[in-house]
Amino acid sequence: MRCIAYCTSTAFDTARLLTYLKSLYLVTRFREVLHIKLETTTPSSTLVQKESDVFFFPFGAIVCWGLDEDTERQLLRDIRPFEQQHLEVIEDDIFDYIYGEQPKIVDDEIVLPERDVLTKLAFSHGLAQSVKLGVFEQTIQKTIHLTRELPELLALRGNIKLSRKDIRRMMGRLFIDRSSINLHQELLDTPEFFWEHSDLEAYYALVAHYLDRERRVNVLNQRLLILQELFDMLAAELNHQHSSRLEWTIIGLIVIEVLLHVATDIFGYF
Repeated sequence: MRCIAYCTSTAFDTARLLTYLKSLYLVTRFREVLHIKLETTTPSSTLVQKESDVFFFPFGAIVCWGLDEDTERQLLRDIRPFEQQHLEVIEDDIFDYIYGEQPKIVDDEIVLPERDVLTKLAFSHGLAQSVKLGVFEQTIQKTIHLTRELPELLALRGNIKLSRKDIRRMMGRLFIDRSSINLHQELLDTPEFFWEHSDLEAYYALVAHYLDRERRVNVLNQRLLILQELFDMLAAELNHQHSSRLEWTIIGLIVIEVLLHVATDIFGYF
């Protein structure tokens, strides 16, 4: 069976999404996570498969268990109106899953020890965080790629050949990207759900370990420091340009004053 996690937007309008889902499905709420169970049929059988679970996380992630691809695509289209800042590139992570005695993840196959919805939710928390982390990674990588020439230019020329407007625009981009990630860093911590369900935290830890969450978060924080350094460098260059302009303005005023004195002396002499 198929399990897939998507991150489609920066966040969901949870209140409106809840109202919409309630009009169509039986919705269960686990803290901020919404859950629905879909009834699907396989092409080769008319038997109803009550196996499909979908979890909606407020930070724009969805985890689907047991859905076919067509149903997933339709579901993503249906919830599009409730997204805040839809992502141009949707992050996803695909697994197969089966049921067995020992919970584990091997070669992108999840072994669930039971069919309980809370067990799936525990795994889903880790999967949802992973795709959200993937979005953060893409954002930082794209920003670093766009600004990678700046340190080289500064090293070669001693200054950055950009207008004050371009520098401000670039600083604004860096600030937005850095702030959006910093504001959501708590999403990468252990969810509060496990305060009440500590017995399920081992499943979450299993996913986090398999997807290398700790190392990825450390790399993310290091790249955030790079963005901070780029921001500081641009701020210093902007201040330098401002200081240089003031210096030339002062020099110009001094030259004008000297010329006026010289002219006064000359006309006074004659």
